[in-house]
Amino acid sequence: MSDSRLIEAAEPRFARHETFAPRFGWLHKAYMQVKENSEIFHREDAPVLLGVGKNMVNAMRYWSQAFKLTQEHPHEEPSYRALVASPTWRARWLLDEDGADPYLEDTGSLWLLHWWLLSSAPQMKCLAPAWYVMFHLAPFSKVTAADMAAVVTRHVRENFSEDKWPAPESINRDVDCLIKMYALDQEFNPLSPGSFEDLLACPFRELGLLEGQGKGKERTWHFTSGARSNLPAPVLAYACLDYASRFSAGAGSISLARLANEPGAPGRAFRTREPELIKAIESLVSEHPDLQLVEALGQQSLAFTKAPQELAWDVLDEHYEQVRKRDGFPTPQEWAKQYPGLDGGNQKRSRKKLPQQALELIEENA
Repeated sequence: MSDSRLIEAAEPRFARHETFAPRFGWLHKAYMQVKENSEIFHREDAPVLLGVGKNMVNAMRYWSQAFKLTQEHPHEEPSYRALVASPTWRARWLLDEDGADPYLEDTGSLWLLHWWLLSSAPQMKCLAPAWYVMFHLAPFSKVTAADMAAVVTRHVRENFSEDKWPAPESINRDVDCLIKMYALDQEFNPLSPGSFEDLLACPFRELGLLEGQGKGKERTWHFTSGARSNLPAPVLAYACLDYASRFSAGAGSISLARLANEPGAPGRAFRTREPELIKAIESLVSEHPDLQLVEALGQQSLAFTKAPQELAWDVLDEHYEQVRKRDGFPTPQEWAKQYPGLDGGNQKRSRKKLPQQALELIEENA
């Protein structure tokens, strides 16, 4: 029987990272360049402007989208055939020079990005299906790399049409990249581009989500679980409320069991069980007028007295010293006016058919 949760949550994108895990500084660099030039990832001088190799440009482009920091859309000029990028408002909030944490010095920001990578909403699906499967849908926590590839392959084939199935090597690359991204004690793979640098330069290893045991092909990987001492309560509460907003637009409640155990929920993403989740947020909830832990029929729930999405940002922004109240900081509506491609308006624009001479010129240049 097919499990439809993957197709509802993720887009079928595989191995777009060129085997490079996200590195220190990449997301900030990409944001600063995209803010000024929507065509940056297609420019011949992109490696110079971004300070990376050519393949890394493609990786930066992918990770910026996957973390929901950029959104791609058609160019305003119909003759420009490639998709261009606009920075999202959340990227402005986090990564601008006057943003919450442009250089990701707070480990809480890495947890936040991890949540954004794995979370899914109707207009912003997860763009890393292999990651979604392993954190949200995989039935076990201790696996070999081959096991990971097998379970990802099974979910992909059960959910997507055959024309969307990737080559087996693409899934293997996703698994290899996931391990490089999170494992503290991984082995150096001389056959994997950038493997040694990834050992040193990927910030997400600080989260401690993946541990290895053994060597070679029999090496197993264990997704850790339990209390997360470096996960700030406001970031966890933000994720809980963000998840609750999928089901409730206004005041309401959501059970802690759902938040801890449902595929797509923070408990699965952060590998935090219900008792640890409760313990982590109860002090914050007790001090916040719009949040409350309530119990009914032996089940605890997180209750909220206003729209959970709005409340999620209130809690998060307060943790980062009220970024939204700083002078000149734009509202999401103001940001969308500055970057109209974010609202999908350009995608509704019909494209003019190019004359044959122009098409031949484009092909010749390519």
